[in-house]
Amino acid sequence: MSGVATLSRKADFPGLVTRDGAPWHYLDSAATAQKPQAVIDAMTSALGEDYATVHRGVYGRSANMTLGYEAARRKVAALIGGAEDEVVFTRGATEAINLVAYSYPEKGRVLLSELEHHSNIVPWQLAGWQVDVCPLTDDGRIDLDAAERMLTREHTMVSFAHVSNVLGSVLDARRAAELAHAVGAKLLLDGCQAVPRLPVDVAALDCDFYAFSAHKLYGPTGIGALWGRADLLDAMPPWQGGGAMIDQVGFQRTTYAPAPQRFEAGTPAITEAIAFGAACDYVANAGIESIHAHEARLVKQTREALGAMNDVTLYGPEDSAGIVSFLIDGIHPHDLGTILDEENVAIRAGHHCAQPLMEKLGIPATARASFGIYSDEDDVAALIRGIERTKRIFG
Repeated sequence: MSGVATLSRKADFPGLVTRDGAPWHYLDSAATAQKPQAVIDAMTSALGEDYATVHRGVYGRSANMTLGYEAARRKVAALIGGAEDEVVFTRGATEAINLVAYSYPEKGRVLLSELEHHSNIVPWQLAGWQVDVCPLTDDGRIDLDAAERMLTREHTMVSFAHVSNVLGSVLDARRAAELAHAVGAKLLLDGCQAVPRLPVDVAALDCDFYAFSAHKLYGPTGIGALWGRADLLDAMPPWQGGGAMIDQVGFQRTTYAPAPQRFEAGTPAITEAIAFGAACDYVANAGIESIHAHEARLVKQTREALGAMNDVTLYGPEDSAGIVSFLIDGIHPHDLGTILDEENVAIRAGHHCAQPLMEKLGIPATARASFGIYSDEDDVAALIRGIERTKRIFG
């Protein structure tokens, strides 16, 4: 296969070979991205010769680590066009959404959509919100015309995926913000799949909260970020208590630190934050526009190859962002994934933590190929070869 320009980044990722040195065709970046050596080195140094706690120590290494930790916050903020005092470090997007669901003071109705990840459904339910569900268009986008008809003054929040983790469909986030604000609601965007592959500017999007995880952005697990408008964060009470998030503590009364510190109880994920910052540097140096264009070419190539097979059903729009979901007649996605693994091809098979979407589509699962900065046409070719072998096995 030809015609796809590669970013030539495979060499930066030590995880893209098998233990015997063969190429590993990793097509599961929507689940978690592989890590470049620069991120691994940053975390190794932070765990080793640079390691100390932050914010508390008066000795030199602690002061340096504090500077590095807060520099990482600035890098995360810069990546999405926010201010550093608007970025809360969390354990991931899941915790970021939980934080808003529990701490936002004006609980009421929240409008979600049929394509949301479980992490953008369950927290709202647990926190006591009344959930309404926006349908999808025929090509798998959130139907904003329907959203406009559904929204009322009772809605205080709209929470949508910026990019679907199953369909790759991209939300018209600016219009979603306009619709939410027209009824006095706020807009939270789940940016897990958007930040690694699309330019994101929270000011231009006019959203109110933005949540994403480091591990899908070539960074470590266990850390993510919530961006929130400063006035909204200032009005929200803390949702976890402990050290670091306080001003003064007494048995009768405790006062809290300003945002974002009031939402970061306990010793933070120091080394993970340093590596998160390194991942932001890596993506910024590569150029998010270049990453997006690169993945768009691979998506087009993959959809064309799969679309030429009369026994394959494709899901999502033609211009899906970095993600291709599909089914092969008579072959369960789990069987396909198992046989592809024998060919050193890794895809995701299942409901992708989007069971309501699977119910909407009338299927139990899909096979999903998803791309990253390191993906190339050889990975697509290996996928197609593996599919052809699987079909031969199943007759």
